[in-house]
Amino acid sequence: MELDLTPKTAQPMFEGDGGSYYTWSSSQMPILAKTNVGAGRLVLQPRGFALPHYADSSKVGYVIEGTEGIVGMVLPNTGEEVVLKLKKGDVIPVPVGAVSWWFNDGDSDLIVAFLGETSKALTPGQFTYFFLTGAQGVIGGFSTELTSKVYGLDKDEVNKLTKSQTGVLIIKLDKSQPMPKPQMDITKKLVYNIDAARAQNVVENAGLVKTLTEKDFPFIGDVGLSVIRVKLEPGAIKAPSYPTNTVVQLIYIARGSGKIEIVGLNGKRALDTQVKTGDLLVVPQFLW
Repeated sequence: MELDLTPKTAQPMFEGDGGSYYTWSSSQMPILAKTNVGAGRLVLQPRGFALPHYADSSKVGYVIEGTEGIVGMVLPNTGEEVVLKLKKGDVIPVPVGAVSWWFNDGDSDLIVAFLGETSKALTPGQFTYFFLTGAQGVIGGFSTELTSKVYGLDKDEVNKLTKSQTGVLIIKLDKSQPMPKPQMDITKKLVYNIDAARAQNVVENAGLVKTLTEKDFPFIGDVGLSVIRVKLEPGAIKAPSYPTNTVVQLIYIARGSGKIEIVGLNGKRALDTQVKTGDLLVVPQFLW
């Protein structure tokens, strides 16, 4: 059976005062489930705050827009939170099991695209998020007595922890609400600005290609993924390429528009179409 490689745009999963989250579902794009990859896009308005959560998949985030993003993260097998600064062009790996919150401290929208693998996900081809607090928070589902004993809290403290936040997924914080300051020394280790990095292949007035691997950015090894940034100037063409390691490629069009062709093993075109900002497409193994 031939796979449908048609590019698709994300559909809204949540929209609120503080921002929105968009996703590509496996029902919308069956190719995602077949290749065990997934994607989503987070849009935070000024003062927008994504409540603490963790996901069932490893992924990387790429900051498309924004200059004053802040993310707090507790990495797997650690007990300490790190607070990182995000700006346009940044790549931030998010290992499976990491607990994180996201905040926009700027005056314009913060937009982050997430791409990852879903081989161990609840639903192949999709990221599933589990929230700790808020109306859908998992902690609130346990009895007050259990939460009190486990965390050493009295009844009033448990009620404050589980019931004071009634928001869902994304909320908007008041300007008077203080937020942790980013740890810039740690940010340098866990965040990589691929837009500002020196590219391996640059052709004047044509474009560039930058491949980001564990060699350049060790933290990306924690998610088992690599990132390739391709920038083409108007009228430029990237020559056909074939990955030497048989991997699935997940392509997100961050800016601009153009045309893409994909050829299968039989020498026939599997895709020949126009793409635009916000499109997502999958290149399965063994395709050019």
